Amino acid sequence: MNLKTIHNVYFIGIGGIGMSAIARYFSMNGKKVAGYDKTPSPITKSLEGIGIEIHFEDTVKNIPLSFLEKEKTLVVYTPAVPKEHQELNYFRNNDFVILKRAEVLGEITRNTFCLAVAGTHGKTTTSSILGHIMQPKKATSFLGGIAENYNSNLILGEDKVSVVEADEFDRSFLKLSPNIACVTSMDADHLDIYGESEVLQQSFRDFANEVSDTLIVAYGVSLNGLTYGVDEAADYKAYNIRIDAGKYVFDVQTPTSEIKNIEFHLPGNHNMMNALAALAMADVYGVELSEVKEQLKTFRGVQRRFSYKIKTNNVVLIDDYAHHPTEINAVEYSIREMYPKDKVLAVFQPHLFSRTNDFVEDFAKALSKFDEVLLLDIYPARELPMEGVTSSWLLSKMNLEAKKLVSKENLSAEILKSESKIITMLGAGDIGLLVDEVKEVLEKKYIN
Repeated sequence: MNLKTIHNVYFIGIGGIGMSAIARYFSMNGKKVAGYDKTPSPITKSLEGIGIEIHFEDTVKNIPLSFLEKEKTLVVYTPAVPKEHQELNYFRNNDFVILKRAEVLGEITRNTFCLAVAGTHGKTTTSSILGHIMQPKKATSFLGGIAENYNSNLILGEDKVSVVEADEFDRSFLKLSPNIACVTSMDADHLDIYGESEVLQQSFRDFANEVSDTLIVAYGVSLNGLTYGVDEAADYKAYNIRIDAGKYVFDVQTPTSEIKNIEFHLPGNHNMMNALAALAMADVYGVELSEVKEQLKTFRGVQRRFSYKIKTNNVVLIDDYAHHPTEINAVEYSIREMYPKDKVLAVFQPHLFSRTNDFVEDFAKALSKFDEVLLLDIYPARELPMEGVTSSWLLSKMNLEAKKLVSKENLSAEILKSESKIITMLGAGDIGLLVDEVKEVLEKKYIN
């Protein structure tokens, strides 16, 4: 397929984080873009702000007329769209060119030098750090989060080098053609797709086999490639780590050289690993380590990845996308590292019935490390309810006295009752839309 001959691109599920980056890319490259999503969001609002027409009712009559010209239109959809979706079925029944998001990303990046970041945890932050490092090299980066430095999930450059987040969901990453790739982790996840952990791991091995030049893996990941680790006998080793004025300072030994006193502002050992992975990929590509060091120092993070919404002496509000036990453990570790003497309240919205069912014991163990927990109902996303799989069930497994089920409507009031200084809101559902309301009530109580 020749993307240059396409005039119109229509997105079904345009508000998704990965979909919206591609929509933004096509719009900024002169294509006419429109789409559907289930509900308005900050992402859809930002897309409308650059002239993309979006509607929120699944009906064919809402599709702009020019997008019904079959020869000129490419239709892009996300696997999360239900099979009975009217608009998608209209395009299918009328023989439009229809591609999944991953296939389109594969087409866009096929003729570029592609740096791809894969892994069940850390890929959004790692690819965003790498995109920031590669920005002076005019790379175009497709990210799975909103990078604070650019207030966007797309860093638009030229068409010679690309940075992509390689998503294992629905085996999407097998549509890519990476030259240099990284695998940050291969923990069990998406078992609703894969069935069992071994099948997921095989898909990562298949991805590794697609890498044409160099594979880089976290120390301990069972794939053959250059390794990176913190205080490990790895090819890329971070060591001499210290915290200075709220930031990390560390040294790195590479296979051929050493660089001292790298500054990095994101907290947590997992984020240092993410920075190290990005450094390794950039080094293999050929970026001077002095340039990498400068870019790491100025990286400001990714929205909803340990994002400080309030940071005062009286109260701290942290927003994070963590939706897997490993990620919750990483957030808790980072908070304890930064605030070892303070009480911590976690607000958690489980994401998917299947994930809650698969990891209920691990979720309970991870959440029980906090001083208090407020638990919202499970966010279903693409799933129907599963019998017996509820937030009440998860709550009953938690070894913690200060725990409570809450509704979205009562959340702010319950948070105000807490005496915890540190409040973190966790989850991949619509909990992110509640953060501003919580921030407002906390500011009224503690700041105004």
